[in-house]
Amino acid sequence: MLHGMRRRLRLVVRVLSWIASSAVLAATAANAWLIVGARDAIHPAVDEVPKHDVALVLGTTPRARSGLKNRFFERRMDAAAELYLRGRVRHLLISGDHAAPEYDEVAAMQAALVERGVPVDAITLDHAGLRTLDSVARAKLVFGLDRAVIVTDDFHAPRALFLARAFELDAVAFPSHVDFAFAPSVPAREVLARVLAVIDVAIGTRPKFEGPPEAIWLK
Repeated sequence: MLHGMRRRLRLVVRVLSWIASSAVLAATAANAWLIVGARDAIHPAVDEVPKHDVALVLGTTPRARSGLKNRFFERRMDAAAELYLRGRVRHLLISGDHAAPEYDEVAAMQAALVERGVPVDAITLDHAGLRTLDSVARAKLVFGLDRAVIVTDDFHAPRALFLARAFELDAVAFPSHVDFAFAPSVPAREVLARVLAVIDVAIGTRPKFEGPPEAIWLK
């Protein structure tokens, strides 16, 4: 009896090891696919960014858990303002989470951009960008964009561009950068997020809020 239990235990361990190895391999493949596929569409220098009418600026929390300014938020806003002020885009579509009355990424983004010199009438607000998929999908489905520059963190850009292609949005990225020493857990979370993005596309996940259509008025 004891011998049989040991055999079953070894079998369980082998099966679990196989599942774990397969999951790691699948995650590695998904990440490599997104990173390689996005390489030619990421432009780190503002002068290299092809001119577009609209940039899609992806939101994040304006404050870190410590209560201090979130460096990822600040660098994204710096990049978006630079893109506009250098004449690479004519308008900014800012998309973030405003799921609760007391939490409004979009209002914080607008205030930060105006503080950096972007006029209010060059900004359109999307309060239903609950996550990257929602922001990218709504840019196409709700705001009617066919092409855009995506402004987000450099590590986040491959996932955003992958989702843009999935929703037939012709996009390039102008990435911001923050040293990971500030938040060392961020890269690990992004590895998993890329896998989830592939799953979302495979199963046809749609944004939580899709309509009605909204116009972007260009100056």
